[in-house]
Amino acid sequence: MYDKIFRPKKMVLPNGKIVLEKRSKTPLILLVLIISIYYSIQLTNFEISIIKDRWNEFFVIVWEMLPPNWQYTSKLWEALLDTIKMSLLGSGIGALAAIPVAMLASVNIMTNKVIAIASKVLLSLLRTLPTLVSALIATFIFGLGTTAGTVAIFLFTLAYVGKLLYEQIENVDMDAFEAMEAIGMTRIQAFRYAVIPQILPNYLSTSLFCFEGNVRYAAILGYVGAGGIGLILNENLGWRDYSSVGMILLLLVVTVFLIETVSEHFRKKLM
Repeated sequence: MYDKIFRPKKMVLPNGKIVLEKRSKTPLILLVLIISIYYSIQLTNFEISIIKDRWNEFFVIVWEMLPPNWQYTSKLWEALLDTIKMSLLGSGIGALAAIPVAMLASVNIMTNKVIAIASKVLLSLLRTLPTLVSALIATFIFGLGTTAGTVAIFLFTLAYVGKLLYEQIENVDMDAFEAMEAIGMTRIQAFRYAVIPQILPNYLSTSLFCFEGNVRYAAILGYVGAGGIGLILNENLGWRDYSSVGMILLLLVVTVFLIETVSEHFRKKLM
């Protein structure tokens, strides 16, 4: 059994030479994966028995959300609009700010390697910071409300779009850029006329995709006091008012679906 799995197979070439195929790493990967899962279960005190005994509680809450409290809809419009405004403003400003940051992080545009590396490190640090944590920090700085949520979404969008954008910039055709510099244009002018037209469709598509996700993220920022519909959602969950929670979730699902449908339509036009 050991020989069948781990011993390299022999292959005879047309010229009669015998070569050994590379051994498969699949058994080793599976072994590492099993060991990792085992110790993860031990370290986290994960108990399958709890899931087995209490999985039906999830459906109990779902059934209590039905039917939704339709009369509660009138109280949700303002909070829903705040959520959409946070997402739109944070996404728009973040996507615009990502352009100069991505330019500074691109090694084929920025000749100063220190600035390029520092910009990449900044984007990496922002990406590792969860949106909920950045919103919590923003509430301490700017106070409770939609301003903190907008700042959190701005930082996430800057990191997300900036990362993808500088990778696109580093893979563009630089011939036109170099030609424009050769005729006397500044580096920024050459970037404007030679690089931006190449990356613009993907940039707009990425920004729209990020906006879709930010609408969902903004819905939970209320848990840390960042305003929006998440604040009302958290309040009703605390009061166990599940019929109103069902109405909030239904309204969110419809809103996100509509935004994603419109965004997908425009993203297909850009591709």
